[in-house]
Amino acid sequence: MFGFASKKETLEKKLHKLMDEAYRLSHSNRQASDEKTAQAEEVRKQLEALED
Repeated sequence: MFGFASKKETLEKKLHKLMDEAYRLSHSNRQASDEKTAQAEEVRKQLEALED
């Protein structure tokens, strides 16, 4: 029970961090922003898999 919650929280923090970085990079380096967005999408998929 606790392992699931901590894993979910960790992934949520990572997702938030990646999305913030992608937004910041979107103003200066579009390619890097796209890469961060793709990484965030992978983390989002992992979160969805945990919830199922």
